[in-house]
Amino acid sequence: MRTAKVKALAGVVVLLFAAGCTTETSQDHERARQQGGYDRLTSAQPAEQMSYSPTRETINYWIKTWDEPEKLSYVYLLAGNGQLVGYYVFTGLPVSYCASLTPTYRWEGRGTESQPVPAPAMDGVYYSGQGSCETYYGRDATTGSYLEYTVGTGISALVYEEPLPRADVEPLGFTKVEDVK
Repeated sequence: MRTAKVKALAGVVVLLFAAGCTTETSQDHERARQQGGYDRLTSAQPAEQMSYSPTRETINYWIKTWDEPEKLSYVYLLAGNGQLVGYYVFTGLPVSYCASLTPTYRWEGRGTESQPVPAPAMDGVYYSGQGSCETYYGRDATTGSYLEYTVGTGISALVYEEPLPRADVEPLGFTKVEDVK
């Protein structure tokens, strides 16, 4: 008799825990509504399929253009008034501070409990957010010197694989167009 009572009590405890684990929150309801709406819309209006991708072709063109060691890039800085401020000649493309060879995060925890946490950068320190994405750096074409510039606040960068046919623009770095032609 006592064994039956213990088993019954254990069964009730298990049922209570199971019921407690399945309580839906308002966030669960909202997620379900969002997913349901998405499912309905994609069923009624499925995405079209392309037989040709101009985006992929342009990406492949970019890869073919810059897949060459020591290729020069010509970076012209343009002011908000449309005037060219000057130019840099880099070996390779300029790189944004936001680019990294390693992820800016790592995953900790297991299964559904895992979450991204900040990871140290290559220099061993942590950076908040995505970094200074408007700052770019590169290697001067003739001296190999490190150079950087910032776009924004009225300055835009135009990157070319050939120099612009303009003699009125001054170099901002150490290399002039004439030095590498």
